[in-house]
Amino acid sequence: MGEVPAGSTGERDRIVAPSADEIERAAEAALRPKRLDDFVGQRVVRDQLSLVLQAAVARGNPPDHVLLSGPPGLGKTTLAMIISGELDAHMRLTSGPAIQHAGDLAAVLSSLEEGDVLFIDEIHRLARPAEELLYVAMEDFRVDVIVGKGAGASAIPLALPRFTVVGATTRSGLLPAPLRDRFGFTGHMDYYSPEELERVILRSSGLLGVHLEHTAAHEIAGRSRGTPRIANRLLRRVRDWAQVRGDGRLDLHAAKSALEVYEVDPIGLDRLDRAVLTALCTRFGGGPVGLSTLAMTVGEEAETVETVAEPYLVREGLVGRTPRGRVATPAAWQHLGLTPPTQPAGRGPDIPDTGTLPGP
Repeated sequence: MGEVPAGSTGERDRIVAPSADEIERAAEAALRPKRLDDFVGQRVVRDQLSLVLQAAVARGNPPDHVLLSGPPGLGKTTLAMIISGELDAHMRLTSGPAIQHAGDLAAVLSSLEEGDVLFIDEIHRLARPAEELLYVAMEDFRVDVIVGKGAGASAIPLALPRFTVVGATTRSGLLPAPLRDRFGFTGHMDYYSPEELERVILRSSGLLGVHLEHTAAHEIAGRSRGTPRIANRLLRRVRDWAQVRGDGRLDLHAAKSALEVYEVDPIGLDRLDRAVLTALCTRFGGGPVGLSTLAMTVGEEAETVETVAEPYLVREGLVGRTPRGRVATPAAWQHLGLTPPTQPAGRGPDIPDTGTLPGP
């Protein structure tokens, strides 16, 4: 199955979606830390990156190219901006989907100045001709400008100032090895612990100019799926509820009431997640069941179920993926308050993935 683009039908209505549209990115900008010392979480990546940047500043040279990988919403763009800030360098932003031709990338590269930081989001989605041009630019700091067409065409090398590429990807396995090898530092971003998310939420509440009680921060953190972007989004919705329906206080009651309105349960599941679990347990006895059949039952595309709902359910140990189909784990039955069948899921008869639902 292919990747569901950010803001697609599968994600745009989900308050727990890890992706963000342009409006939300603008709201996030006010909450972004500007320095590594203010960045919460990702201790290993933060410490390693700090060493790389400090050494580069001491030498007076741009640092090695940096690749940041990991799920969406964990702070890759924020770290890229921090790199620019720590180096006191100008930053240029673009993305893989925006560069469809080598000429698009050549235009960006030729506009760079000495020491600039070039941030390429979703770098795994670069077009192949642009990738090949980027190889040379990253290693030799030059681009070959093609003059003329056909047999009479010639390549004129154009020297580039030394710059640093910061690439961000949610799917590092799709990066070709030649491109991946040209990054001197690679950092993988992991999901946040509830304690780290509490710190993120309390910091954000201060920047938003609201007082958030610690009990409320704890409640929001537990429902944020290990993702700061989701935590900040839920914080804004709790603020809205307190302002419109509450007494203005962001306490535990406001947090629980707001998240109930938005159908985010105590472990961060939303309507789609619970629909998948409920169908798996009540319609199919815990499985195994094929993806297409399961998706049809909940009224979604198979791609949406697989790429939007399933990753978190699998990560939380609620759903298992087997060669015969999806199965519900004992934790799924317990979360729904149901009693699992005596025969473990995955050992019963297969429900074929034909898109046909079982009879009543």
